[in-house]
Amino acid sequence: MKVVVGLGNSGKEYVNTRHNAGYLLAEKLQESKLPAGFVVKKTDIFMNESGRFVRNLVDKYKLNLSDLYIVHDDLDILLGNYKIQFGRGPKDHNGIASVDRELGTDQYWHVRIGVDRRDPENRALGEEYVLQDFTVEEREILDNVLKEICKKLVT
Repeated sequence: MKVVVGLGNSGKEYVNTRHNAGYLLAEKLQESKLPAGFVVKKTDIFMNESGRFVRNLVDKYKLNLSDLYIVHDDLDILLGNYKIQFGRGPKDHNGIASVDRELGTDQYWHVRIGVDRRDPENRALGEEYVLQDFTVEEREILDNVLKEICKKLVT
C-alpha cells in the first residue's frame, strides 16, 4: 500500500496559494488512474494541525511509515524543482512539524515541492509569501512539476 497525503489549507481563499501545493498534487493524482493499493488524501484541517489527520490515516490503514508520502510546499526549494526524500523535510514548516510530533518521527517520505520565487532584493516573509496565490506564470511552472511528480509516485 502507498498512501499519499497532500498538505494544505481548506477553504476557497486558499485554493491557489503556494501553501496548497500539496493539495494541488493530490488533486492531480486523484484525476489519474491509480494502481490498486494506492490511496490519495488531502488533509481536511489547517496546515499547522496536519499531524492529527496523518496520525488517523496511519492508524486506520495500519500503515508502515515507509509507505507514507507527505506532499507539501517548500520555501527551501525554488519553484520548478522538487525533492522526494525519506526522512528529510524542510528546516521550518509548521505542517511537517505537526506531522513529526504526532508520528514521533520524521521517518516517512517527504515530497517537497519548491515554491520559492521571491525577489532576492525585496524578499517577502515566508509566512506571508506562502499564503499568496501563484501567478499565472508560476502556475504553469508548477503544473509541469506536478505532472512529473505524479509519474514518479505512480511508478
